Amino acid sequence: MFGRLKISDIPYNEPIIIFTFVFIALVSIITVSTISYFGKWKYLWYNWLTSLDHKKIGIMYIITSMVMLLRGFIDAIMMRTQQMLASSSMHEGFLSSHHYNQIITVHGVIMIIFMATPFIIGLMNIIIPLQIGSRDLAFPFLNSLSFWLFIVGVILINLSLGVGEFAQTGWTAYPPLSEKTYSPGVGVDYWIWSIQVSGISTTITGINFIVTILFMRTPNMSIMNMPVFTWTTLCTNVLIVIAFPILAVTIMLLTLDRYLGMHFFTQDLGGNPMMYINLFWSWGHPEVYILVLPVFGIFSEVVATFSQKSLFNYKTLIFATIAITILAFCVWLHHFFTMGAGSNVNSFFGIMTMIIAIPTGVKVFNWLFTMYKGKIIVNSIMLWTTGFIITFVIGGAAGVLLSLPTANYVLHNSLFVVAHFHNVIIGGVLFGCFAGATYWFPKIFGFILNDRWGKISFFLWITGFYIAFMPLYILGFMGMTRRLSQSIDLDFHNLLTISFIGALVIMFGIISQVIQVIISIINRNNNISHNDPWNGRTLEWLTSSPPPAYNFAIVPQIRDTIDAFWYIKKNINNNKKLKYQSISLPKNTSFSIIIAIFILLLSFSMIWYIWWLSCISLLSTIVAIIAYSVKNKEYYYFSVNKIKSIENNK
Repeated sequence: MFGRLKISDIPYNEPIIIFTFVFIALVSIITVSTISYFGKWKYLWYNWLTSLDHKKIGIMYIITSMVMLLRGFIDAIMMRTQQMLASSSMHEGFLSSHHYNQIITVHGVIMIIFMATPFIIGLMNIIIPLQIGSRDLAFPFLNSLSFWLFIVGVILINLSLGVGEFAQTGWTAYPPLSEKTYSPGVGVDYWIWSIQVSGISTTITGINFIVTILFMRTPNMSIMNMPVFTWTTLCTNVLIVIAFPILAVTIMLLTLDRYLGMHFFTQDLGGNPMMYINLFWSWGHPEVYILVLPVFGIFSEVVATFSQKSLFNYKTLIFATIAITILAFCVWLHHFFTMGAGSNVNSFFGIMTMIIAIPTGVKVFNWLFTMYKGKIIVNSIMLWTTGFIITFVIGGAAGVLLSLPTANYVLHNSLFVVAHFHNVIIGGVLFGCFAGATYWFPKIFGFILNDRWGKISFFLWITGFYIAFMPLYILGFMGMTRRLSQSIDLDFHNLLTISFIGALVIMFGIISQVIQVIISIINRNNNISHNDPWNGRTLEWLTSSPPPAYNFAIVPQIRDTIDAFWYIKKNINNNKKLKYQSISLPKNTSFSIIIAIFILLLSFSMIWYIWWLSCISLLSTIVAIIAYSVKNKEYYYFSVNKIKSIENNK
């Protein structure tokens, strides 16, 4: 009746896992009790969980991603501790190879799929409609459904911690290791279903943003005068819509291998593991730019605001963004130069990898020239920006080195690659997320984050980062490969210890961020002016902070110019009587949650081969989708006829 799910699948003999689950259970009980004590369940349900307001959905994305950041960072601390101990002559560490391999896999999946991506999507959700003068995204219900499908993936990946296990394949899940012959347990199945569901969620989001940006801009805002963050968001979502279906098909083929005994990626009966690797990185490298392009837009907004200047050469920034979007699909093979494709293929992808560094460099010079002779305001947001420029350039230079096939042959699968990747993702994406969240925090919540603690957090983060990851470059040159966990060479111990110390410094940086938020909430009564607190130039500052549910009482009519907000501020006539427009807001709905619950049951039952539950949950999902479609059609049909009736009466 319960498929292959047995009581023995709960790892009660693993004290670390049991302690974690007890801690999570206690936190959950305290949270539920607190909400019940203050009688806030109804408020949460109607104002947040079932809301179709893009701003609230964006906030929920960011809160969830920060929780996943804590989970992923705990995994990172455990890995660094294990490697430090395992390289010592006196200790073999506290993690078995079985447990360590799960941690290293889940760390990568969480940080890429469940932390960085949703944080970026959360910021897009909040800011994009405000920047283009729209009242919501094009499809509010799909926006809500996307979020709750993402939550399904979050639940699955965390559930694997205590019910069964997670994959031990590394976050890329290469065959044949991910095939059923070598991974017969449920770990790879958890990997498949958590990523597949969240990937579908991201694809829906990409379609939603493309339609919104192309067709819902305020009148007179031409596409070549959109804010830079809106431009990078558009290009990012083009990448999403093209790349994520590749991932979906790849995972589906792996699913067919595991569930129906097919041989797409096996080493026999016509299969080819290299086909999986090609398909995976056809998604995987554009995914890097899906993460990085939006933060390029964030830094463009930040640099212009706090240099108190217009961006240096707006058009080159846009064309560089478009160039990166196109070239992102031309470099994937540099992840496996060692597969034996031949010198011609390797040379092409090596050259393309060097070329894609050019538009990235253009952006860096745009930001530097914007700051040149500007009246720079030095705050935590600008510190995150300058820290990003330095760190990202170092990571990019390491990437250019790895683009040489000859050098890549030596450094492939070494810690040098790990250091390079974290240089780009932490120094680029994570610093950009922190800068964007701090920059738009007063717009979202109506008060500013404490800047003193923001600066403390920045200096701890960047110091800890360099202490933690610079030694990995050296270890890579020394020949230390990735994913080692047992009996590590003693020569690596000192550098691994330094790296561990760096991770601890980063931990204090995270603690400082928590303190920053708490202190800011306590002192939130020192509210800012609702207009333009950062001297921002884009339309999101035109409305109050935080914005109302409908964003704009009057859809802004702008001049076709890059700095549309400045034009409005300088030319608005306060004595002019403004005619407020009728506002139609989408109603809250629980259908997105209901559909997500059925998909969660479907995914869990497929992982554990509970076929009867799979059939029921699949049928229920279809019925729920049809029911919403019918209800939604009736609602809009009524609305259209009501409007026509009013017009006829007039």
